[in-house]
Amino acid sequence: MSKKILFISKGQYTSSTRYRAMQYFPSFIDNGWQPTHITISGGAIPVLKTFIAAINADVIVLLRKTFPFPIFWILRQLSKKLIFDFDDAIFVNTNGSHSKTRMNRFKTTVASCDYIFAGNQYLADEAKKYNSAVAVIPTSLEISKYDLSCQKDDAIFELVWIGSTSTKKYITEIIPALEKAAQTIPNLQLKIIADFELASPILNIKNVAWTEHDEAIELCKADVGLAPMPENNWTKGKCALKVLQYMATGLPVISSAAGVNAYVVENGVSGYLAYDNSEWCELVIQINKEKSILKQMGILGKERAYKEFSINVVFQKMLKILTQKD
Repeated sequence: MSKKILFISKGQYTSSTRYRAMQYFPSFIDNGWQPTHITISGGAIPVLKTFIAAINADVIVLLRKTFPFPIFWILRQLSKKLIFDFDDAIFVNTNGSHSKTRMNRFKTTVASCDYIFAGNQYLADEAKKYNSAVAVIPTSLEISKYDLSCQKDDAIFELVWIGSTSTKKYITEIIPALEKAAQTIPNLQLKIIADFELASPILNIKNVAWTEHDEAIELCKADVGLAPMPENNWTKGKCALKVLQYMATGLPVISSAAGVNAYVVENGVSGYLAYDNSEWCELVIQINKEKSILKQMGILGKERAYKEFSINVVFQKMLKILTQKD
């Protein structure tokens, strides 16, 4: 008889739900599981529906979201096995500052769950303060989705950044450095794939509205992926999704030497690491001069993405934990 696994999140289309739950559903089904997802946000009725769904589940996975104590207590009572999965530093504010409320909810949730899936080692170390049953389950990708052949425009040198309004400040911070680089590289273009638009009087910026259907081909058409990010207690919890997308597409990456990005990007191998904002201009100019090795950097990045961050590799790690005897 197949086991039922229920994923609970704040929304079906959030990145954590898509990349840490929904994309594994075919793999779960192939291995004899019945996966389902339910959204708990939106008031009392979704909460009640979640409680009803929880009764019949063999495993319940809370995706990133912590709850007020009464709701969490009921979920804990209804759960045969309760797992907390998180891929952000949800125990602090988004600027990295301390939050008593967030930390208290995090402590309560982690301490009371049967197992914790953490998106990176920093998150795992934080969780281990309150529960020893912790595993690093990195964010993974369906690499084949990004394995595309596309025609690049040789007339431009295109940098690409993919993100959303919540991370807009990261790309905005390096625009002056890219504008400076554009004075040396006349055909430089920045493509932004997001839910907002930016403009510059100096740098040619191409704004592309993000869609799940088109993101891979838009990445493929670019030359280099960008991943600027400051180093603080919030960004240390980031799981390098955009970096992995670039690498899966075969793009070399220029990234801030922050958080797990500094682990995923091998400096001088699959791209370059910027240790402060002043280096961004220099690195863009440098990588433009090295066009002959861009393809090789992209190949090495893709190989690493496949070996460490492909769906099957990460799913097997997850499955081993889910099927182990209590």
